Amino acid sequence: RMADGARRLLMPPVPTQLFLEACSAAVRENAEWVPPCGQGALYLRPLLFGSGADLGVKPSSAYTFLIYVSPVGKYFGPGTTGARMQLCRDHQRAAPAGVGHVKAVGNYAQCFSAQREAKADGFSDVIYLDVGAQFIDEAAASNFFCVTPDRVIHTPQLGTILPGVTRDSVVQLVRRLRDSDLQLKVGRVSTDTVFKASEAFLTGTGAGITPIEHVSSEEESANLACPGPVTTQLSDMLAEIQQERVPDKMGWLHDPFVEPAFARDSFVEPAF
Repeated sequence: RMADGARRLLMPPVPTQLFLEACSAAVRENAEWVPPCGQGALYLRPLLFGSGADLGVKPSSAYTFLIYVSPVGKYFGPGTTGARMQLCRDHQRAAPAGVGHVKAVGNYAQCFSAQREAKADGFSDVIYLDVGAQFIDEAAASNFFCVTPDRVIHTPQLGTILPGVTRDSVVQLVRRLRDSDLQLKVGRVSTDTVFKASEAFLTGTGAGITPIEHVSSEEESANLACPGPVTTQLSDMLAEIQQERVPDKMGWLHDPFVEPAFARDSFVEPAF
């Protein structure tokens, strides 16, 4: 995802080997900051930015890649069970054919004013709509899912939303539940579907799988099961893999304390 975003903004993609080793080194050097299991996580934020001596409106002549590391707790603050979300109609996060699918700083900074207004009204965050204000886009920094009473999981299709890693994990987990009566529908999610849902949740690296307890717009509101049974099931499934309580059949886990799969002499210096 980082490589795709870099290409979209005409930045040199960070080589996979360098990216993985940098993440591993960041974890090893900050291992003492990892919270106890179940009480938080060590959050990594990789950054790539232009740092050349350029003032023109053009790609930079040099770039810096770094990783911020910080211990974190619950995304919406300690003691929170579920999120209270407000549908945002007077701000737009992304446009078709734009860069809403890129994890770029501009897609976050422009959310601050809408978030501040929502929090002042007692909400946790906002949910953005598409340009026609009819279908769900995503929250300010997380992807959206809802479950209707017929046990169909709805989530917006990719295009103007960020292709979240946790979102993709949930999609893959649902598709592996072959013996379940759960169904997954990836596509347009109308506001009517949201207000008819029995439960809903947000996904993100920081948010994990966070249940939604309330959704409001200017016209209507709904209280949801928090957490609902589907949200609980998926959250438990993901946690079991992350905490190595079940085999990692997906190949998602990477141990930063094990010698990397590639040798040092195979390291490729990035050509910027």
